[in-house]
Parts: sequence; structure tokens; C-alpha cells
Amino acid sequence: MRNEFRNLRLQQLDRSLESYQAARKVPRPSKGWIRTIRQALGVSSGELARRLGTSRQLPLQLEKGEAEDRITLKSLRAVANALDCDLVYALVPRADNIQGLMETRARAEVKKHVLGVEHSMALENQAVGRIDEAVEAETRRLVRKRASR
Repeated sequence: MRNEFRNLRLQQLDRSLESYQAARKVPRPSKGWIRTIRQALGVSSGELARRLGTSRQLPLQLEKGEAEDRITLKSLRAVANALDCDLVYALVPRADNIQGLMETRARAEVKKHVLGVEHSMALENQAVGRIDEAVEAETRRLVRKRASR
């Protein structure tokens, strides 16, 4: 029963993340979203500072911080609110879905282990070969094991 609930949660998470898959392919503007949207709306940095209730320098510092990946989510949310925008935040798997991400991570872990064992066995002249088959079988076993937690 526990596996069924876990699988259901994974499916629900995958459905929730589907809409973000396309968004992850949209590059951030080189100067950042804050400056791009602020300028598109015709809002000066002074006006943005007034909306934020801060000094005139802070919006420029926030824009620079965003462009350099140094801005906090709290600050980004405040700026989004000041620009009448919503901050949309998600961690989106590079794989097609969570299951694919789990399999990719398990395969990498297993491959490292299997290659190490195969190397040791080769040194003892006991190598089995069929490494790809061993990696796939062990990956399936590891994914099943992790799914049952």
C-alpha cells in the first residue's frame, strides 16, 4: 500500500511540474527579469523604490543581484509584487519526469559501482563482461528498492 501512495504522489508531482517543463527552456534575459519587466512597464528605478518603500539604490542593487544569481527569493517576491507580477518558483527535473530523474541518478550510481567491481574482477582475471546488462539490472533493483521506502 505504501508503494501505491508513493507512486500516486510521484504521478501528482509529475502532473504539477508538466507546465513548468516549457518554462525551463526560456532563457532569463541577460540583465534579468526585474530590469526587463520594469523597463517594459515604463517604471523607473525611483518609482520601483517608492513602491518597495526603500532607497533609490536598492532596485538597482536587486537588478544586479538577480543578474548575478545573488538575489533572495524574499527580495525577488517583493519586487514581483511591486511590479504587479507573481513570482513563480519550481524545481523542474532535467529528465522528462521525476521517475526519469530517479532512474538517471540510480543508473549513474550503479554504473560507478559496477565498473569498480568489474575492474577489481578484471585485475583478478575474473571479469564477467556484459557491463551494460549488469548496470540496467542493478538500476531496476535500486529504483524498486528506493520506491519501496
